[in-house]
Amino acid sequence: MSAAMAGAVDLSALKSRAEVANSTAQPPSGGGDGAAGEPHPAIIEVTEADFQAEVVERSLQVPVVVDLWATWCEPCKQLSPALEKLAREGNGAWVLAKIDVDANPRIAQLFQVQSVPMVIAVAGGQPVDGFAGAQPEPQLREWIGQLLNALRDQLPGIRAAEEGAAGAEPEEEPEDPRFTAAEDALEKGDFAGAEAAYQQILDSEPNNEQAKAALVQVRFMARAEQADPSAIERADASPDDLDAQIAAADAEVAFGKVDEGFARLIQTVKRTSGDDRDRVRTHLVELFEIFPEGDERVAKARRNLASALF
Repeated sequence: MSAAMAGAVDLSALKSRAEVANSTAQPPSGGGDGAAGEPHPAIIEVTEADFQAEVVERSLQVPVVVDLWATWCEPCKQLSPALEKLAREGNGAWVLAKIDVDANPRIAQLFQVQSVPMVIAVAGGQPVDGFAGAQPEPQLREWIGQLLNALRDQLPGIRAAEEGAAGAEPEEEPEDPRFTAAEDALEKGDFAGAEAAYQQILDSEPNNEQAKAALVQVRFMARAEQADPSAIERADASPDDLDAQIAAADAEVAFGKVDEGFARLIQTVKRTSGDDRDRVRTHLVELFEIFPEGDERVAKARRNLASALF
């Protein structure tokens, strides 16, 4: 039933437009006739104004399943209640984010929505899986189970929710003020401040994996926000310009052309040597790190990179 996402999406793209969205977003309409039931913390209505906080940032802890619907969509009225039921049963291991595409056209554009209903799973700030059209509850339950199994070791909130549901009482770790400062900066769109905060953590704790992963994500988000489609054309015209090739690869990944961005850098590795080759390879490996472990596009690119190097 499920299909791998065709490409990465720059989910931070709406962040800089939050003020506009705050003034123009319509009140959530509740998922049409199919959205019934009492309010639940695992079921949220999302708009352009709060997309960054409710989807991107939440997905750093648990998967966020985005339900893209419209009031006129009959299949949506079948799919939404089924997803809501499963979200209530999930005990917080995942969150259902309901988005009216008509009221939030920028989000629809961001996900390249061509028809509704459309469901996208977001984890670690990136789309990881999805499907289009209504699906029966047994298949939805299976899909969500596979999603949680694949992400359980990567997203801390899944295991915590499952342990809580099983009656365990995991110890609450006090918030680290260093990470809090970094997250506050990121929420404000201050990528430089967030990068500096994560780097400060790594300066004192070089093996802090959480800070390493966050730093890679923040650096890419900053570059992606400035991504320019014309960079691809400039790079095609100047194949020996390393800066142009790296900028174009970032743009391709940001705009969802992940395989193309990876292939561009692998070809550049083949054409270079010495320090230039090391620079391009290092940048490519950093791009790999913004995707969840096990991503098929990354696995394929790693194999191609190995062939290029040896």
